[in-house]
Order: sequence, then C-alpha cells, then structure tokens
Amino acid sequence: MEINLGKLPFDLDFHPSASIVATALISGELDLYHYVADSQPQRLFQISAHAESCRAVRFIASGRVVLTASRDCSIHATDVETGRPIAHMNDAHEDSINRLITLTETTVATGDDEGYIKVWDTRQHSCCNTFDAHEDYVSDMTYISGTRQILATSGDGSLSVCSLRKNKVQARSEFSEDELLSLVIMKNGKKVICGTQSGPLLLYSWGHFEDCSDRLLGHPMSVDALLKLDEDTLISGSEDGVIRLVGILPNRIIQPLAEHSEYPIESLAFSYDRKYLGSISHDQMLKLWDLEEFLKTVIMES
Repeated sequence: MEINLGKLPFDLDFHPSASIVATALISGELDLYHYVADSQPQRLFQISAHAESCRAVRFIASGRVVLTASRDCSIHATDVETGRPIAHMNDAHEDSINRLITLTETTVATGDDEGYIKVWDTRQHSCCNTFDAHEDYVSDMTYISGTRQILATSGDGSLSVCSLRKNKVQARSEFSEDELLSLVIMKNGKKVICGTQSGPLLLYSWGHFEDCSDRLLGHPMSVDALLKLDEDTLISGSEDGVIRLVGILPNRIIQPLAEHSEYPIESLAFSYDRKYLGSISHDQMLKLWDLEEFLKTVIMES
C-alpha cells in the first residue's frame, strides 16, 4: 500500500491498537489515515497543526491523542477521534524541535536543534526535566523504562544517556568524526547501535559509552532510520532509498528488503500488530510494506 502525501514528510507513527497511521509534513500539517489490507488507505483528517514544518509525531494516551512538534518550537495535541485541537504550547523550546518520543502514558520527551532534551507531563502540560545533552541537533532518542533513562544521538557526533531519576546527563560518548542520526538498543540491552552520516553503523557496549566497540560497514550512504526487529536483527533506512535487513553480532547486511525510492528515507515504524512496516521518503510517499512477505523472502533466500 502507498499514499501520496503531496508534501515532504518528516515523521510517521502508528496508532497503538488500531489501523491508523499519522504523518508529520513540512507544511506544518498532520495527516491521519486508516488502512486495511488490499484497499487504498483513507484519510481521516488533515489539520494545520503548526505555522512551520511539523517534524515529529507520536500517539499518546492509549491512542486517544496525537502529539506533534515543530520547527516553530511548539507542541500541539489533537483529538484522534474528532481531529480537534486539545492543547497548543508555543515556545516549548527556545529552538526548533526535531524529535518527540513517548516515555510513559503521561510523559513524553522532545529534543531540539541546539541539543536540549525536555521531558513533559502531558496531564499538566508542564516540563519535568531539562537536559543540556548535546552541542548540536538531537537526531534520535529512545527510552529505557526500567532504568528511566533516555538515550539520544546528535549531529555533534555523540551519544548521551540522560537519567530521569538523577535529573542529569549521566554519560556521553566522545565526539565521533561523523554525525549520529539514529539509534536502537539490542542484544537484551547490551548493545546500542547508531546510524551515521557517512554510512557505518557504530556499536556501543552498555556502560562503556566513551567510544564505539565495533563498526558495521556496508551502507553506501547515511543511515537515517533504524528499527529493531528482534535482539539480533534490525531494519535500516538509508539515504539511497533502500530498506535493508541487518544482523548484529555477527555483523552483516543480510540483504536489501525493498527500495522505497531513489530518495532518502526519513523514518521507519511498525504497525501495532507488526503486520506492516511503514516508510516515508523525500519522494513524498508513505509506503506500507507487508512485513510477513518481507521475512518470507529472507527465509527463502537464506
């Protein structure tokens, strides 16, 4: 399945329990679509959420609300059922917001172009924590619920660990020669994998973040999106428009899964039931790939 969004998308997210996907567009608009197998997805609504580009989108509150964050430094909350605004926070950051992730049912985190990370209570619409984590834009984040830590990558070439319990930046890697663009945690929490601007994947061992412990070569261009499939394999989205299946320890690119287009892939995500893999690219298309068919192909060719 594919949807022509008509504008450049920056992010996508799937509803946690329904066949709904949201996209954040360069125009500042938020689009929601309903999808079913063997049918063209139907747009539920499109709203102008922000005055400038909408860079990040996430469902919260068990899917009842969708949050967006923007280049104009604002955060917007939209009712999923009606499409009506619930709340809008101007000047949530001093600089443009680049990333947004869900932490718990009542907290989210945002990262901006100057390297600051903020944690928000969605009930009170208030900031709980602020971390001066990086010297350049926050490119990706992930959350470890058991230890209440946020891991983030940045254009400054470093990886950070922010502790919500201690309210401080707990660890930060040395500056890589390359921008870090994406990350996933694998091997049951023992390895952090980061995608870079020049293509290699950097592997960090948990607790030893000063420098990477290994590199995985093979991507010819930047790795802008990473998605964990299981503890041993991930799916990568690259600047060359190719989606790949990658093995970790042993490190290898198992095979290309699909070519979204000849343009860079901005983001990857799984549907709530993991039946579909969603990808967005600079070709202005949202594509929903049948994940089961992907994996069948891998089994047949392996």
